[in-house]
Amino acid sequence: MSTDLRLVLFDMDGTLVDSQGAITGAMAEAFAEVGHVAPTRDAVLSIIGLSLDLAMAELAPGADGPTLDALVEGYKSSYMKARKAGGQAHSPLYPGTLEMLAALDAVPEYLLGVATGKSQRGLDAVVAAHELTSFVTRQSADHHPSKPHPSMVLTAMAETGVAPEHTVMIGDTSYDIDMGRTAGVHTIAVDWGYHPADQLNADYTINSFAELAPLLHRLWKA
Repeated sequence: MSTDLRLVLFDMDGTLVDSQGAITGAMAEAFAEVGHVAPTRDAVLSIIGLSLDLAMAELAPGADGPTLDALVEGYKSSYMKARKAGGQAHSPLYPGTLEMLAALDAVPEYLLGVATGKSQRGLDAVVAAHELTSFVTRQSADHHPSKPHPSMVLTAMAETGVAPEHTVMIGDTSYDIDMGRTAGVHTIAVDWGYHPADQLNADYTINSFAELAPLLHRLWKA
């Protein structure tokens, strides 16, 4: 493994993009299609980051297999239609995201990546909509066990040849932080996401993306 390179991994929903409106809307439509009462906004936000099948099982614990399958497919269909109609506005970037990514990408030793509970199609759509060209590794739910299993982080490190002590996982939910911790990497929570940052027990917490580059500099200078 390289002793020079540093890997900076980001969650997507709730960390780089604010997709809560799109997600809660698609959930409401999916539940309506099967005749179930939609889960509350707080309930939906609590499962963001999980793979979709696990998320639906959490939101509809009494549902049978065919109903859960219908919920998953209904959600996918609703979300995709809204994404095509909404473009960038469907899942807007949080303030400072583009500037932060550009600044980190300009550091020769830094490699940027994504580890998300989104499908590969959903991830690719967000990357294309916002022209997020900096990511050299993209890990999605289609190819891994659901977070907090460490597979996404471990695969990203294997692809880039970066050691755990030179890797950080940045996210907004317990699934992100637990995934990073299990993989043996540094963890950074953002305080604008979908789980309360003070409950995540991350190694570090940032209040804006302006704090990230200085934090990484201190972390890897030590």
